[in-house]
Amino acid sequence: MTSRSICHLRAIGHRIIFSMVLCFFVLGLLNAAIRKGKRKPTDERVHLVHADELRYDAYGPNPDVQIVKGHVAFTHKGARLNCDSAYFYQGTNSMRAFGHVRFRQGDTLSLTCDRAWYNGEEQMLEARQNVVLKHRKQTLYTDSLNYDRLYEYAYFFNGGRLIDGKTKLSSDWGEYHTATRTARFNLDVQLKTPKNWISTDTLYYDTRKSRAHVVGMYTTDKGRGKEMPSIIRGKDNTITTTDGYFNTAKDEAELYGRSTVVNKEKTITADTLYYNSETGKNRGKGRVIFVDDKNLQKITCEKMEYNEKIGRGYATKNLLVMDYSRKDTLYMHADTMRIETFNINTDSVFRKVHCYNKVRTYRVDIQSVCDSLVFNSKDSCLTMYRDPIIWNAGRQLLGEVVKVFMNDSTVREAHVLGQALSVEQLPDSTYYNQVSSKDMYAYFVNGQMRRSDAVRNVRSIYFPIDSKDSTLIGLNYVETDTMKMYMSPNRQLERIWMPKAQGTLYPMSQIPPTRYKLDVFAWFDYMRPKDKDDVFIWRAKTQGSELKNIVRHAAPIQQIKIDQSPTPKQQVKQGED
Repeated sequence: MTSRSICHLRAIGHRIIFSMVLCFFVLGLLNAAIRKGKRKPTDERVHLVHADELRYDAYGPNPDVQIVKGHVAFTHKGARLNCDSAYFYQGTNSMRAFGHVRFRQGDTLSLTCDRAWYNGEEQMLEARQNVVLKHRKQTLYTDSLNYDRLYEYAYFFNGGRLIDGKTKLSSDWGEYHTATRTARFNLDVQLKTPKNWISTDTLYYDTRKSRAHVVGMYTTDKGRGKEMPSIIRGKDNTITTTDGYFNTAKDEAELYGRSTVVNKEKTITADTLYYNSETGKNRGKGRVIFVDDKNLQKITCEKMEYNEKIGRGYATKNLLVMDYSRKDTLYMHADTMRIETFNINTDSVFRKVHCYNKVRTYRVDIQSVCDSLVFNSKDSCLTMYRDPIIWNAGRQLLGEVVKVFMNDSTVREAHVLGQALSVEQLPDSTYYNQVSSKDMYAYFVNGQMRRSDAVRNVRSIYFPIDSKDSTLIGLNYVETDTMKMYMSPNRQLERIWMPKAQGTLYPMSQIPPTRYKLDVFAWFDYMRPKDKDDVFIWRAKTQGSELKNIVRHAAPIQQIKIDQSPTPKQQVKQGED
């Protein structure tokens, strides 16, 4: 055999080997495809499991229908349906069920009704008449309900009720998602709990969290759409909101979109409101308006919190308190207001209201400024601290501490304690009546001051007026220990009483320049609030005009110190040692 023949045989062998490898590769792909094709297909058919009686007429008016009766049972993709009788459309994979229809899917969902239509291709169940859908702890009652198994939700459109424990929910239209256990209800929605009742147009409800989301009711007004607030009514309060979340288990509400809570005589409105009846916590943010119709008061601020269980709370940011219990409204501003209640829910209950940092008040007849104040309802006392100043008409009153005692909203008496100073500017003049003392006491009748007492280290500058021509007679300077002044109902000075006094009356032409004003004289008219809007503008005292810090004398030592020096006998003994 020649070498050429040998090469030819080798080439033929290589081709045979390549062909064999290619065949094995193709066979492997075919086997894989065959194995894949042998996977068990998904059963999409509706199966008739049982029936006592079955009729089928291929030549009748309904040749595609199988009529089954008696203990009828169908299955489809893990669900089971039982009924008294049914029309089975095997060709279209659907059926109609009649009488005691019972549908069950897994261990958590069941449905009963009088008749139903089921489409296996779309996995849609249409239940009619006396429909009851139960899913876990929730039960839905309606007369017309469609259940979409593919998307796992049911909806009704002819009125329905959802029962979730002690919570009952009804509406004209609604849907319930079995996967997320959430529901949506529209048109004449009513939600009732043991403590509250909600009326709205649209409500979203999460059964897992017992949380309802209510939005505004949409109505038509003369052909135009109009959103009306939803209403939440409780035992003692009524809430209106266009965007609110309500927890039916905890009786807790979170309200947005300018909501309002009315509790008997009290009303609060804000951009955001939070309420919890179990803890008693209430919170408002954004343009808060609180109105007390019983006490005729109103508070506006940006943030407010109050716990009705313990009677404590505060209000801050752009705070304005209005008291309209009298003819003229009183306006007060401070950085923060805080309220505390003591002995709550008892006959001896009383409250303290603290207002602090840059307090300013305005009423037509009276104005004041101070750093902080406290009102105690136990003794109806209003105490002003740190440079308090009060103005009434042309009179200015100041001291270290001012205490005002009230009868309802009327002043009964006022105490000015420490560095008391009263200054009254005479009409159409630059002269001032002045009284300084350690303490001052004023007493009122029907809101009008009728008596004023100055006690200890009293100094007075007074300009008497001629009753005939209303001209100034002179300047009367007096020093005494006690001065009592009595006024008439029209604020005219009737008489002055002093136990012992030293003084001088200077004619107007002979007044020494140093006698026109006391050395403690101060006139703070530039700090005086001018109107209700001016209470927000703080004007401090000019430097050097603040009240001086008087150092109090220490109390004397009540126990004589024991002399620790040694006695003569001890000295002798120490020398012997």
